[in-house]
Amino acid sequence: MTITESIQQIKASLPSGTKLIAVSKMHPASAIEEAYAAGMRDFGENKVQELAAKAEVLPKDIRWHMIGHLQTNKVKYIAPFVHLIHSVDSLHLLQTINKEAIKNNRIINYLLEVHIAQEESKFGLSPVQVVPLIEEIKSADLHNVRLCGLMCMASNTDNRDEIRQEFRSVATLFKYIKSAYFADDEAFAQLSMGMSHDYQIAAEEGSTYVRVGTAIFGQRDYSTNK
Repeated sequence: MTITESIQQIKASLPSGTKLIAVSKMHPASAIEEAYAAGMRDFGENKVQELAAKAEVLPKDIRWHMIGHLQTNKVKYIAPFVHLIHSVDSLHLLQTINKEAIKNNRIINYLLEVHIAQEESKFGLSPVQVVPLIEEIKSADLHNVRLCGLMCMASNTDNRDEIRQEFRSVATLFKYIKSAYFADDEAFAQLSMGMSHDYQIAAEEGSTYVRVGTAIFGQRDYSTNK
């Protein structure tokens, strides 16, 4: 199946409220250009260097999503153009993003990353840490960043019931936060859940963004990447 056919098939399977992000990490610009020609405008990258390099040579109307772990010392490289940062997990990181947004005279949209999967991870907030951080954010002087919702990754398992429960728990947290803190804020509306192996479950559980790479571009060749 071609990249174009895969995109068309995935888009046709998604509910109207769910948008597809093509995760293009480790794939060449030519593959992104094919997806772009098929109508894709939202692309996700895990590494700052790769995102910045691709943004330089690819069409300027692409909406770039930073979906991987973001280090504070690398925020400056994507601050001028990034559309949405999915992986904020600390006030310190957010303060850095705000500082770089001021330098670029723009407001940067972001999501808080919730660590819901069973696998060990250094990154992401536990569900019980999310609300306290939001309260810190609301009392901080951060006018150049905008919280738009939550992001998570489910456990890497074949147990679809477990995956569904994890997505459902984050969707429930999202709804609580929306009603308690952002009821009148239209910007807080995004739930980024689901990848190639579980995006359909995520969409059923209310995801507004699904991040799909392999199911669009095929397997990555890790041997050519450091």
